[in-house]
Amino acid sequence: MREQLELGYVFGGLSTFGQRPFLTEPTELDSWKPDVAVMGAPFDISTTNRPGARFGPRAIRTQAYEPGTYHLDLGIEIFDWLEVVDFGDAYCPHGQTETSHANIKERVGEIARRGIVPIVLGGDHSITWPSATAVADAYGRGSVGLIHFDAHADTAESCDGNLASHGTPMRRLIESGAIPGTHFVQVGLRGYWPPKEVFDWMGAQGMHWFTMQDIWERGFRSVMDDAIGQALGMADHLYISIDIDSLDPSYAPGTGTPEPGGIVSADLLRMVRQLCLDHHVVGIDIVEVAPAYDVSELTVNMAHRLAFECLGGLAARKRRAAS
Repeated sequence: MREQLELGYVFGGLSTFGQRPFLTEPTELDSWKPDVAVMGAPFDISTTNRPGARFGPRAIRTQAYEPGTYHLDLGIEIFDWLEVVDFGDAYCPHGQTETSHANIKERVGEIARRGIVPIVLGGDHSITWPSATAVADAYGRGSVGLIHFDAHADTAESCDGNLASHGTPMRRLIESGAIPGTHFVQVGLRGYWPPKEVFDWMGAQGMHWFTMQDIWERGFRSVMDDAIGQALGMADHLYISIDIDSLDPSYAPGTGTPEPGGIVSADLLRMVRQLCLDHHVVGIDIVEVAPAYDVSELTVNMAHRLAFECLGGLAARKRRAAS
């Protein structure tokens, strides 16, 4: 296995995230004791527009070109400081939302309960409900703040009667008490959905959000300073949820609900790195990558690099703590 993983490319040998060791059993996490475990949540039956995000985890592992592991800006060899493994996928049987979500929650919980940071590759955004719930349960409900990058608020009461839609996970997290509304910040909202009454509900929960208009007027770093303060104002830990459609479709066309006018790729890459460097990040998900609609692997490579920037920030934070 080691020989296969060290080939240095994804078009031969085993295809794991970043060519990292592949673990399948929770007991293996105890023997490896990694800092981070990447896992897939190949589930997309809760989409409202174009399906296909179930193929996101596989594509991010196999179609992104391997860039190397030395982070130029941070001056760090990532895997010298950070032990990272690929923990496979949660079992998501076709057409079975409740079973799939339960399996995602259990697999993320196996990671988070051990103090390992899960990076969950979706899948549609409904997977954040079980994933962030598992992390909140591991660290204590009410102790985790959530920064959510997205074109859409995903706080609908239901979508066509579906309570577990990819347009509802943030409401489910708040209503369940896993992550209070006061600990929630959303960045990059734009477009024409959801309607005003949903935003009224969000405000009543104490949520904060920043639209692309805010970013255009104030600048991304200024907005993020406020977002971080609000998400962590009453929380000790941070969960990051990244819908790939938070980016402008020119950077990430391969997604189910592309919305023009989004975040620039360079800004988001650097921001997630900084979040992981400066704060106690305990969970991350990257969702809504639908490779069937991608162009030249732009979206797949972007999702891959978002994960790598998170890893770079976590590695640099660990190096800083050791100095």
